[in-house]
Amino acid sequence: MYSGLTENLMNRSFFADGTAYSPQNPLIIAELGTSHNGELSKAKEMAQAAFESGAGCIKLQMVFADEILHPNTGEVSLPGGKIRLYDRFKQLEMEPEFYADVKEYVESLGLLFLCTPFGLKSAKILKELKPKIVKIASPELNYTALLREIAGWQLPVLLSTGVSKLGDIEEALAIIGNGEWGVGSGEQNNKPYSLLPTPYSLLHCVTAYPAPETDYNLRVLQSLSSAFGVSVGVSDHSLDPCLVPSLAVCQGAAVIEKHFCLSREDPGLDDPIALPPHEFALMSEAIRRAAETGAQQTLAGISSERGSSLVEAVLGDGVKTLAPSEMDNYESTNRSIHALRDIKPGEIINTEDFAVLRTEKILRPGLAPSWADKICGRQARQFIPAGEGIRFEDL
Repeated sequence: MYSGLTENLMNRSFFADGTAYSPQNPLIIAELGTSHNGELSKAKEMAQAAFESGAGCIKLQMVFADEILHPNTGEVSLPGGKIRLYDRFKQLEMEPEFYADVKEYVESLGLLFLCTPFGLKSAKILKELKPKIVKIASPELNYTALLREIAGWQLPVLLSTGVSKLGDIEEALAIIGNGEWGVGSGEQNNKPYSLLPTPYSLLHCVTAYPAPETDYNLRVLQSLSSAFGVSVGVSDHSLDPCLVPSLAVCQGAAVIEKHFCLSREDPGLDDPIALPPHEFALMSEAIRRAAETGAQQTLAGISSERGSSLVEAVLGDGVKTLAPSEMDNYESTNRSIHALRDIKPGEIINTEDFAVLRTEKILRPGLAPSWADKICGRQARQFIPAGEGIRFEDL
C-alpha cells in the first residue's frame, strides 16, 4: 500500500528473540495515541499502516478523564469548534476489551504493543493485559503514586522527559529504579523482556505541539545516559520527519517515537502534528540508514544537505534545561494536587477532596504529587475553589 519501503522494514518480528534494541537497531514507535477515536477498525487500520511504514511498536494511550484533569481545566479548539478538554477526554474513554483487541492485533503483526497509563485505574487495567513494556508520559514523570505502581511490575520502562528539569528526572528514576533490577544494572530477570539495553530508558522530549527542531538539544542524550546509566531515545514532536530522528540516532538513541496518523486532516487531538504513512516511512528509512552508516557519515551527509548551522542548532550544547518552546508549560502540564470540590475555610481536607491532576489550561497548579499523603487531615486556611491547585498558603 505504501511504496518506497525497503525489504528490511517488512516481514519482521521485533521481540520474538529477546534481542535488545540499541542505536544500531533502534525501536521505532508509532504513537497512535487516541487518534483512533475509539473505533477498533480504525485502530487496526492505523496499526497496519504504521507496520507497513516501518514501525516496530504501536503505542496507545489509555484515557480516563477523571484521572487526568478536572472538568474546569479549560477548552480545546477542534475542527468542529471549541469543547471542554475534559469532555473530549471523556469521549475517548474505552472499555478494557478495546485495548485487549488492539494488543492482539498488533502482536499478530509481529509488533510490540505499548500503552501509556495516566493513573492507577488505567495502570491496573494495563497490567492485566500483560504488556512486555510500559511508558510513562512526560506530564506523569512526577506522579509519585503511578511511578511506585509501575516500579512493582518489573518491566522495561520508557520515561518521557519533556517539560522536566534534571532533578525531576532524578526523582522519577529513584522511584522507578527502586525495584529488583536497579537503575543502570542492565540485568533483567525475564529474558523475553530484555528489549532495552537497560531496564529503564529515558526518552528526551520537548513538550510543545509542534516542537521546533532547533529546541531539541540532542547532545543531551549523551548527558542523560552518562548521568543516570540508562539507555536513551527521543519522543519527537517536531514536524520534520527525518531531521531529529536521524540526528538522535547519531547521539545514541535506541528508541524513536513519533505520532502517527492516517491524515493530518483527521479529527484526533494529535493528528495536526503527526506523520501520515508516507512521511513515517521516510522517517523509518532515515533511522535505519543512520543506524547502518554510523554517526560520522550521517552527520556529514545531513550537514551537507541541510547545512552545518542547522545541524549544530538541533544538536545543542547537551545541558538539560527546559526548551524555550516548553518553558510556559512547566508546572501546568505536570501533575499537581487539585481540589475536587469547593473547600471552605476551616474545613478538614480528606482524601476524597483532592486528586493528582494535570493543571493544563486555566487553573493554577498546586503542591507536587509527593505531598498527597501529607495534606490529609489538614485544615483549609482559605477558600479553595473546585479545580484549583491546593497550595501551601491554602493550608
